[in-house]
This record gives sequence, structure tokens and C-alpha cells, in this order.
Amino acid sequence: MTQDPILTGRGLVKHYGRVTALDNCDFDLYPGEVLAVIGDNGAGKSSLIKAISGAVQLDAGEIRLEGKPIQFKSPLEARDAGIETVYQTLALSPALSIVDNMFVGREIVKQGPMGRYLRMLDHKKMEAMAREKLSDLGLMTIQNINQAVETLSGGQRQGVAVARAAAFGSKVIIMDEPTAALGVKESRRVLDLIADVKARGMPIVLISHNMPHVFEVADRIHVHRLGKRLCVIDPKAHSMNDAVALMTGAKTPDEAEAA
Repeated sequence: MTQDPILTGRGLVKHYGRVTALDNCDFDLYPGEVLAVIGDNGAGKSSLIKAISGAVQLDAGEIRLEGKPIQFKSPLEARDAGIETVYQTLALSPALSIVDNMFVGREIVKQGPMGRYLRMLDHKKMEAMAREKLSDLGLMTIQNINQAVETLSGGQRQGVAVARAAAFGSKVIIMDEPTAALGVKESRRVLDLIADVKARGMPIVLISHNMPHVFEVADRIHVHRLGKRLCVIDPKAHSMNDAVALMTGAKTPDEAEAA
């Protein structure tokens, strides 16, 4: 690629006791792309994503965002820098409303003394923004944005989590297994959401075990094996069988290129 990556990792190392989760790992995400990260269980994918999103601290290596070194001490710091993560667990509060879930931790207070001194929340502004973000992603099948998240279907909940990330992620969105617990129809909706977010110019890191989904939406595929980046493949030039063979060690990158 001719443009510079928006997010890079070089020589990333993370140990958990005697276990090496990241072993001198490299990583590159380019502007406007969907980069899929695939790997077998225990390959270190989660540790890589947690390091990028500030959930774990690296033992060695450097992460750069827009060319500047970053060292997040928490996911809140990553969020403030523009990196939003949609976790597999969604990190939503079921009893809270859609609006409250979208703005939890970043509520908008009213203008003037009511907000400055009494910290009164501007519910109308938050509702309007939530409605706008959900509409942008075609999610206004949800009739009442003040309904509790526990009343939503799995696909709708995933949609709320993605809408929240799209609303506040100014630089990068990370999605961890976004279709893992969903049926065919709801998975389809999430894949459409990913396409919508990408169309708005937002780069996405997609962690997934679902090869058909990966090959449908990814521009490049980062193959993670034994704690490091084995290779990056083009889904248009390789088959799903190639990807699985690389992931499991049945093929080397050279063999995949020659195939």
C-alpha cells in the first residue's frame, strides 16, 4: 500500500508467567480498510487486541497511532484517543436503555448553571444523537430508543454496540467476534453494519473464526500463529482453505503463495 498505516505494532511482547502470548509480533492497519485477524485458539489474537485497546500492558514493543507512539494504561485512554472496541460480550448494561448504554461514561450535561453546577444531563440531546447514529447505520427498526437493552434481540444488541463504537470511535474500531452468537439473519445485518462503517471511512479490525464472513468483508487478512503475525494475505488471491492451512500450520506462507 502507498499510504501510511494508521495503526502499527512492532516487536510486541506479552508474557503471562511462563506463557508467551505475543512473541515479537507486528501489526499494521491502513486507513479505510477492514483488516481481519484470524488464528487458532491460543494463537494470541486476544492479547494483541487487548494490547491495542489498552486492556493489557505490553512487556516490550511499540504501538503507534497515526505515526505517534502510544502506551495506553487502560481502555478509557484508548477510547479517549479514538480507538473503540466492540467486545464479544458487547459490554452493554441490559437494564439500561439504548440511549444510556450509548452514552454511559460520556454523558452530555446541560448548558449553563444547571449543567455546570448541578451536573444535570441533557437527555434530549443524547436521545437526538443516539437516534441519528442508529439511523446512520440503518438501525431505526428499533422503535423506542429508551427501551431497555435486555428487550432487544441479539442482532439489535450487537447493532447498538456497533453504533456506539461508530459514534465515538474517531480513529479505529475493533470488533471481537461480532457474529459469534448470532443466527444467519442477524449475522447478515452485522456484516452490513461493518460495510456501512467502512463506507464512512472508518478502519476496522475484525477478529473472527467465521471464514465466510472474513472473506466477505475483509480487505486483508492478518494470520496470527504462535504469538506473532505469520503473514498477511489478500482474500481475493487466496482461498478459505489456504487461510485455514496457514492458521493451523498445515501450510507455510511460501507454499500458500505457490499454490
